[in-house]
Amino acid sequence: MKIKRIEKRRDVSIRFCGDSGDGMQLTGTKFADETALAGNDLSTFPDFPAEIRAPAGTLAGVSGFQIHFASERVHTPADYPDVIVAFNPAAVRANVGDLRPGAMLIINSDAFNKKAWQRAGYTEDPIPDLRERFELVEIPLTALNREALVGLDLTQRAIDRCKNFFALGLLSWLYGRPMESTERWLGNKFEGDVLEANTRTLRSGWAFGETTELFPVSYQVPAAKIEGGSYRNITGNTALAWGIIAARVLMDRQVFLGAYPITPATDVLHEVARHRNFDIKTFQAEDEMAAVSSAIGASFAGNLGVTVSSGPGIMLKQEAIGLAIMVELPLVVIDVQRAGPSTGSPTKTEQGDLLLALFGRSSESPMPILAPSSAGDCFDTMIEAFRLAVKYMTPVMVLSDSYLANSSEPWKIPDIETLQRSPIRFAKREDFGEEGFMPYVRDPETLARPWAIPGEPELEHRLGGLTKEPVTGNVVYDPDNHAAMLKLRADKIAGIVADIPNIEVDGPTSGDLLVVGWGSTNGAITAAVDEAREDGLSVSRIHIRHMNPLPSNLQDVLSHFKHILLPELNGGQLSMILRSLFLLDIQPLNKVAGQPFRIAEIRSAIDEILREVN
Repeated sequence: MKIKRIEKRRDVSIRFCGDSGDGMQLTGTKFADETALAGNDLSTFPDFPAEIRAPAGTLAGVSGFQIHFASERVHTPADYPDVIVAFNPAAVRANVGDLRPGAMLIINSDAFNKKAWQRAGYTEDPIPDLRERFELVEIPLTALNREALVGLDLTQRAIDRCKNFFALGLLSWLYGRPMESTERWLGNKFEGDVLEANTRTLRSGWAFGETTELFPVSYQVPAAKIEGGSYRNITGNTALAWGIIAARVLMDRQVFLGAYPITPATDVLHEVARHRNFDIKTFQAEDEMAAVSSAIGASFAGNLGVTVSSGPGIMLKQEAIGLAIMVELPLVVIDVQRAGPSTGSPTKTEQGDLLLALFGRSSESPMPILAPSSAGDCFDTMIEAFRLAVKYMTPVMVLSDSYLANSSEPWKIPDIETLQRSPIRFAKREDFGEEGFMPYVRDPETLARPWAIPGEPELEHRLGGLTKEPVTGNVVYDPDNHAAMLKLRADKIAGIVADIPNIEVDGPTSGDLLVVGWGSTNGAITAAVDEAREDGLSVSRIHIRHMNPLPSNLQDVLSHFKHILLPELNGGQLSMILRSLFLLDIQPLNKVAGQPFRIAEIRSAIDEILREVN
């Protein structure tokens, strides 16, 4: 057999797309796992419809998974794919607009019959036009898969459902991905003829790539030079769940997670529930109010209470969160933001809940807000949220979003010995004098009240939503006391700034332009700023992780730049806050299309501002 030529590539982006039932998310996930084991840096972007199963062959039912991997640092899943693997005409029509002229388009030619391309909205056979515009590779995936699985005792439908693994085997050969991890996963998940079918078609896809003349060359993307250590591929939702588990271990206290299923937050509940061996309790409540209320009850009983939801669910939880603020109990609230309002586009991303987190409760009820900047950062953010909640006896909000929740990246598994342990010290009777336990006496440094486990002798106390007087916690309606308690709780939250590190500038600390970001925009902003610098432009950037209170040096940092650009996936919520606080002319770059920023969109805004300066 003639040995095929191998070409080196610095980076590649591939998009798998097909019907929701074609297994595109699984195919992409397994390819990403193989890529992580190959040593490349990577970023992924799963993009799928909200419907569990939209009509097959329609644009509404197209599901996609994009992966960008490289021999150097990767910040985003790439603006545009180098290769699209499309399983039907609808997948082509929905995605081909993102493919550069002359780029590779691999199609399942068996799916391109007249009925299928008409259902996708084409008025004529699209293949001749596709041949003109792209490097079109027509592969009869359905037929080849069926041929590979001859003799197995499976239905035709079950056999056809395996064809995504034929494509996975082919792409694994084309880019030199190791398939052992995929085969191990198949062995752990299936048995009998189902295991044989998936394994056989996976290997057949690899063999097809090796022997067909359709691919005269394969590609090699060398391993990236990254910091030593053990890595795994991780999504934001998995990292949130593991952060909850880590807090359980580091703070040596049982965790109680109360949640009601909602896209895209439910995976956090699923993942935490898989780890009950860490003495963690999970509770799927009948509604959002019950979910957060059960977590507050768990906190009252001395556990680490946490609840997770998305925007519409957070709306329903807000009254109970106000109660947690009033009674000053530790609670972590996770909001995995999605495109709204209402049901909106539940599988699409947005950063539209910042004002909801800051001001969405009744009266004056501030709480700390943290926003992780990457999938891996979700792990560290959860640990920090629990520590702040306990140290300051307050609810803490964590703002993730759908993009962070579902995308993945290589994550260096931390050495557990390097993580700071911070066991909780509950109130003891001996901490108080002859007057006995006082539930609202304050720590002079943090203004936190003591956390006492109810029911213990001489620590009996009562909590509730009515206004209380200092120290005793007795209910009073004195107007001056009400105002003083509001101010005291606000001062406590503002004082958390002492635990927040100063924000660091990436680039010169003064100049023409500073790009400010928060949350999941970090990757696109970093890549756009890096591009601008490579072109000789003077651009700096900062990324805000602590949304409330803001870092103490933020105003000073902002004041050293002539122009400030703030890209965010909403109508301009953070830019409005910073403008009102610091009276600076901050230029917003807003996007509310349910999709993350492309690098090119931010780069274009950078260029436009600097053209005006120069």
